Amino acid sequence: MAAMVRLLNETDAIVETSYERKNKAEIERLQEFSAAVRVQAWFRGARVRVYMKHINNCATEIQRKWRGFMGRNFFRLYVKNCVLVMKLNYFNSQATKVQKMWRGYYVRKYVFNYYSRKRYLEALVIKNDIIRNELEEYSEQQEQNRRRQNEAKEKLTQERLARKYHYLISTHVIPGVFNSPYQPYPSEMEYALASVKPLIHKKKPSTDNPYDPAWKSYGHELPKPQQLPPLHGKPQGPFREPEDVQKQRYKGFQPSLRVATSFTALEDAREKMKAEEWVTRLNDDTFLPFTRRSYQYDPLLHTKSNFGHPPYGTKYFREEFIDKHITHLPFKTVVPPIPVFEKLNDTYSQGQV
Repeated sequence: MAAMVRLLNETDAIVETSYERKNKAEIERLQEFSAAVRVQAWFRGARVRVYMKHINNCATEIQRKWRGFMGRNFFRLYVKNCVLVMKLNYFNSQATKVQKMWRGYYVRKYVFNYYSRKRYLEALVIKNDIIRNELEEYSEQQEQNRRRQNEAKEKLTQERLARKYHYLISTHVIPGVFNSPYQPYPSEMEYALASVKPLIHKKKPSTDNPYDPAWKSYGHELPKPQQLPPLHGKPQGPFREPEDVQKQRYKGFQPSLRVATSFTALEDAREKMKAEEWVTRLNDDTFLPFTRRSYQYDPLLHTKSNFGHPPYGTKYFREEFIDKHITHLPFKTVVPPIPVFEKLNDTYSQGQV
């Protein structure tokens, strides 16, 4: 019995010892498995990181090469454009200088010629004197006309007064007011009263009707009818509004074309247009050499001569006679208006009110 117990105890100890060994081996296997997984994870991570670093280095190298290639191409184009712009600026400045010299020579030679302008100013002075004389004669004629009109009006007034006070004339029996016996000679009014007829007053008509046939007894004048009442509204017929007709009749002064504009405005505008067109044109259509000119050569301003060149630009710029100037304003041509232009926009249809 004791042997059996001992055998059972030994068996239990063996079983317990084998179980402990299995449990310990299982624990160690799990530890080894986790260690192996950590080793594999570290190795794979290290390999992936090395590969990614290699890929990044390759991409960086490719980008560096490509960006360097594009940068060199862009720099070549930039340098080429800068050189082209520099050449264009240089050639443009040279062309501008050539054009400036040629245009200056042409303007000094043909446009603003000193001698031709001097001759023009001398002719203008003569023309101004002629026009001033004509204007003075015209003003004297107008003054004479106004004087005659005033004398005629004064004469009519004196005649009217003499006819009105004709009853004060002297008679053979009684001397008049203007013929005093204490004076040796009568006054001028006495002679005026004797040279006119007395003023006749017309009789009033016997009826209130202004169209009475008895108007023939009053002389050759027809009595004036009574004024018609104003029209209310627009009258019938092809008539304009009374306000428009009144505005047209009493509109402001409108000078004619020849008075409002200069006498040579058309020629001046054409010359100005030709000058502006020539300045903006790069090349003339026709260019003739100096050997083919058919007009007389005018010497330049600074041409050498036996007497030397005039000190134009250093001593004086233009000959002026300040003492002969009438006003500081420029001269404006004044000519009589044209009757046709005076009636422009002044006519209206017949039958307007």
